[in-house]
Order: sequence, then C-alpha cells, then structure tokens
Amino acid sequence: MKATISQIARDFRALSPVKQAAIAAITAWNLWLSASAQLSIQRTPADRIRGRKWLWRLACLTNTVGPLAYFRWGRHQETRL
Repeated sequence: MKATISQIARDFRALSPVKQAAIAAITAWNLWLSASAQLSIQRTPADRIRGRKWLWRLACLTNTVGPLAYFRWGRHQETRL
C-alpha cells in the first residue's frame, strides 16, 4: 500500500508540535551533513580520498551513515607536527 503525499502530510500534521520539530531538526541535520560531505568530496583532491570519489558520492546519498563514514574513514588524515 503506497502512501500519497497528502497522506504523509496529514500524518505529519497529526503529530504533536514537539515531534514535528524533532523530525524537522533531524531532516535539516541530515541534509546539512550530506551537503557538507558532497562539498568536501568536491573540494578534496582525489589522492587525499580513500577509494573513488564517485563511490563516496553515492554512499553520501544515504541518510546519515554514508556521510559519517566518509568523514571518519573516507579521507586521509593530515599529519601534524
């Protein structure tokens, strides 16, 4: 059974204001995280990224796991003196 946009909107409006705010905050955070990862991939030279850029771009399209994985394991750490 597929939910239509109007059904999803109606269900969202039926939630309490606190739950609506929580969903909005989590959605905004996920969008920011994904956009930050995509921008980082764009600006980082390929030799500073572990693996292929296009695979990391694809992984970062997932909800939270892809961007977090990229920031944790996808980039070579800079050596500090």
